[in-house]
Amino acid sequence: MKKLSVFTLAAVTLFLTSCGKKSSNETTTAAEQEVAEKKGEVLPVNLETSKVNWKAFHKGGFAPRWGTLSLTSGEVSVEGGELTAGDFVIDMKSIKVDPASVTEKDKKYSELEAHLKGADFFDVEKNPTATFKITKVAALDPAAKDVIEGANKTVSGNLTLKGKAVNVTFPAKVTVAEGTASIQAKFTVNRTDWDIKFGASEADPAEWMISKDIEIGIDVNAAKK
Repeated sequence: MKKLSVFTLAAVTLFLTSCGKKSSNETTTAAEQEVAEKKGEVLPVNLETSKVNWKAFHKGGFAPRWGTLSLTSGEVSVEGGELTAGDFVIDMKSIKVDPASVTEKDKKYSELEAHLKGADFFDVEKNPTATFKITKVAALDPAAKDVIEGANKTVSGNLTLKGKAVNVTFPAKVTVAEGTASIQAKFTVNRTDWDIKFGASEADPAEWMISKDIEIGIDVNAAKK
């Protein structure tokens, strides 16, 4: 049963390359930082149109798994046509595995979902939510590569999973218009930065096959009510 779950599990463990190191999509991590001050107008996030996607692999890119997570609340602050701050709460109990990503006859997407919610990974009964709080928004470095199309900003924020906060920095497409704001991004994280280490040991060939990296896609939309 354990082996089956492990192989099925190229799955989530959300949200970065080792501290301070760049990945191919210019993602970096660091210690927890001071949260940005909310300035200007505060816009609530549209929970119906906003989403978090995840995608993970076995080593070498084999047997990808993917799915979604939902937001329970969120808001962004804008001033002078610029994003100044934002914070978001993610419902970890909402983690879903897309059935289309589990094609092996001897594996079930429902077993993967259950395993991800368990103590080996997110332990959602004890940690029902995760949070992301923006610490800085800056102009995108022109040298940044392999970023989401239309990226124009570098966003940093504290991502808290299972009670541990790590500051994540990644390129993003930020759009601010009259009474609205949106953030789109795609970046890679290393789950072991949050001490989520199941399946990360190279001592067990079966577990070693699971990649530590998870690709995260963010699509957040906010608007004045």
